[in-house]
Amino acid sequence: MRFKVEINQEQAYPVIRLIDTITGCIAEIFAFGGILNAFHIPLNGNTFNCIDGFSSVMEAQESITTAFKSAKISPFVCRLHKGTYQLNGENYTIQKNYLGEHALHGLIYDAVYELESTNESDTAASILLIYHYAKNDAGYPFTFDISLRWELSLNNTLAITTSISHQNKDAIPYADGWHPYFNLGGPIDQYSLQFDSDTMLEFDADLIPTGKKIKDNRFIEKYPLNEIFLDNSFELAANGKCLLSNDQFQLKVIPDENYPILQVYTPDHRNSIAIENLSGAPDNFNNGIGLLMLSPNKEYQFKTSYQITTL
Repeated sequence: MRFKVEINQEQAYPVIRLIDTITGCIAEIFAFGGILNAFHIPLNGNTFNCIDGFSSVMEAQESITTAFKSAKISPFVCRLHKGTYQLNGENYTIQKNYLGEHALHGLIYDAVYELESTNESDTAASILLIYHYAKNDAGYPFTFDISLRWELSLNNTLAITTSISHQNKDAIPYADGWHPYFNLGGPIDQYSLQFDSDTMLEFDADLIPTGKKIKDNRFIEKYPLNEIFLDNSFELAANGKCLLSNDQFQLKVIPDENYPILQVYTPDHRNSIAIENLSGAPDNFNNGIGLLMLSPNKEYQFKTSYQITTL
């Protein structure tokens, strides 16, 4: 078969590779965090890794909270104001991770997933990773089950589908997202960005939404990133897509309708760019922007795809 799954058990936790044996395109996924650590794509008889990842599972364990590279963001996204929120008249305070005075990037970015199944065919290779959140943080005392289905298919296309369900008595608050960093070669000042949005959420000095919106149509057409600094949330149009390009590659990010927020972050080192698909806005446990209340015994899914083409 054209597409293969390889599992390396030599590190602290499994490293899984989805391989297109014809082109050499490879997606590397860690059971630690369920993260996409590499996406090798064909280039001039060799391959190029377009993901800013880790050198090893150990490095990911030691430094995942430094930049949250490829982290799964769940059950809340980005910043949660002072780590607190109210639900059904009760006050809750997240314990796990803070940047300054605000809780950051959810609770399962360092979860270790079990490899539930693999699939190989002539058109795709996929894996299913599963994790049970068991009230690990007093600030989120609600169990839930999460699965990640990574699939590599034809034309350098990689899709990630997240499924969430729970059996709590009542509905629970939830937001979902990803935090991958992309590198197309060279500094991001040589890249252009385009996506289907003309509306940005206004943030305060702590990057918490104020509730106001700002018209920003810079990225409706291809826009150069030279000296552009972003750490912002944009409202995507229905079926909105995102294109990142330089002189050798184009990355197409294709979220489904359950990821209506696009967060873009340009780190100070300027060697990669985070393009984050989110189901709702930062701090939406408080502001309600895109907040989901998940009903018991119902499955919810969120999907985004990445396709790389050479120019």
